[in-house]
Amino acid sequence: MSIKPPFTDLEIRKAASGFYQGHSLAIAFLSKGIMVALVIWALVWPANANGVLGSLNWALLEGFNAFYIIIVGLFAFFLFIVALLPQTGKRIMGTPGEKPEFSNFSWFSMMFGAGLGVGLMVFATAEPLGLWGSNPVVVAGDVAGNTEAALTSGFRYTFLHYGFHAWAIYVVTGLSLAYYAYTRDMPLTIRSALTPLFGKLMNGFLGHVVDVLGVVATILGVSVTIGFGVSQFIDGLYAITGMEWMMDMTGDAPAPATVGLIAGLLVIMSLSIISAVSGVGRGVKYLSNLNLVLSIILLLTFVVFGSFLFAMTTYASAMVDYILNFISLSFEAYNPQSVEAFSAALPEAAQPHAAALADGARNAWGSYDGFVAGLSGDAAALDEDTLRAAYDAGADQRLFGWQAGWTTFYWAWWIAFSPFVGLFLARISKGRTVREFIIGCVFAPALVCFAWMTILGGTAIDLELTGNAEGAIIGASNTAKLFVTLGQMLEGGLLSAITVMCVVLILTFLVTSADSGILVMNTIMSGGDQEIGNKHKIIWGLILTSVIGALLLAAGENNPLDALRNAMIIGALPFTMVMGLMCVSLAKALFRDQKRDTAASTAAAE
Repeated sequence: MSIKPPFTDLEIRKAASGFYQGHSLAIAFLSKGIMVALVIWALVWPANANGVLGSLNWALLEGFNAFYIIIVGLFAFFLFIVALLPQTGKRIMGTPGEKPEFSNFSWFSMMFGAGLGVGLMVFATAEPLGLWGSNPVVVAGDVAGNTEAALTSGFRYTFLHYGFHAWAIYVVTGLSLAYYAYTRDMPLTIRSALTPLFGKLMNGFLGHVVDVLGVVATILGVSVTIGFGVSQFIDGLYAITGMEWMMDMTGDAPAPATVGLIAGLLVIMSLSIISAVSGVGRGVKYLSNLNLVLSIILLLTFVVFGSFLFAMTTYASAMVDYILNFISLSFEAYNPQSVEAFSAALPEAAQPHAAALADGARNAWGSYDGFVAGLSGDAAALDEDTLRAAYDAGADQRLFGWQAGWTTFYWAWWIAFSPFVGLFLARISKGRTVREFIIGCVFAPALVCFAWMTILGGTAIDLELTGNAEGAIIGASNTAKLFVTLGQMLEGGLLSAITVMCVVLILTFLVTSADSGILVMNTIMSGGDQEIGNKHKIIWGLILTSVIGALLLAAGENNPLDALRNAMIIGALPFTMVMGLMCVSLAKALFRDQKRDTAASTAAAE
């Protein structure tokens, strides 16, 4: 029985003339309308925007935390199965017999550049240090944070957040885009990935909605990345110049002030827009090469002057632990605990004091000692065993709060960034087999991330474990931890030179990230075309700047990055559902293409 050919007649209606020539009016107007509305809301009613975003974010996390955790686990196992099956893994993303467009060295080099971005500059030391002090094993009370006993679990979750699951998110989007673009000659845009499920419906309003969700997710994902990067950029400038006007000096440690963040944002985005409109592809290529060279110099600095032996022994043990716990890390989702459930779990002597005990016992970011110290009145007079039992009764909510605030934030961030990185991975992978693409794009960059995190983060932890840092690195803000670690390792002219190099590296990463983000947004709106007018690059650069700036201002007295984080998690949820459909769609396409090949071979043999 013959199988009808796949639907490939994807038509994205574009303007034939005028300002939006070559662009889909529906996608452009919907995307810009959503972003402009968000900017106006955040600027005119900042307190309301910040409060509503925070409340909505928490409500969504309470309802969808388990969904985020489980679906990312499914993404990883889906890709492993597709790679392992002979029928699907050997399929070429291109015409039969087509060779890869890039050599293996160039391909891995470009993925290395994609893996070492702003996120790894910000969190190279902050992530391992933070998870050393707080992870589910610590939150549950099984080990004490910031001790040698917490090392294993700390790196277990560091590897989770930057490992195979994280890159699987990118690869789900990238593989879907590449497969349809190179085997079916379809536009390199998000809606193409759902044509096996929805067919002609992707030519209409539903297709527009899918592409708009990709654009919105990309804007918010890039916004958070630039927000963190600008914060570290300001920290670096402060470390070099000592200019206090950029910093908030009122806390325990200096942190970038809103005025400093806005100033840094304007500098970064101005350079990004200039880079985007220059049309000089070589410029971006040279910046990428510079990023790679400077990254290697930074890594070698930590190898020579840091705790390299400690890092390597930690790497080996952490890798084994990560693999042994891979399944539980993939699917272990925590659910919120109501106050009533907490009260019911308390020992009888503590139940009359449930209201006084609830906040401290259920706080994911506190500790048992902090819980006890925060009590007063009759609750403080309870005996040690009762207080310990009361703290244990809040473990479920602490674990949920930790996962929602940490792992789920990361999954939302990677998902929001996946149209951007997925499109990049698809562009450089024509001619690769499905198996090559999955192994190369999931495992290779993840192993680079593991080494980077272990060498830089391991050095910071060793400095704290041995007492040399005396709490200075732990006490610094997340975006300043890298510079404080360097200050503990180096001194004099070498410290100044490496600090300046890090600031340059952050700057070039930020410019290339913003530049590429602007390109991806315009590519989606032009139906996959890569030739985009400068006026659209400028407009989207200004919109991106406005979104980041408005949300930084909307945070008010709170952490300036909070509103950005909340908006990103909210915006990533619909695209997460799109990605789930991408997996179903790709499974159907691979299965039916295999049946078509088998039927064609049988017919040819007859």
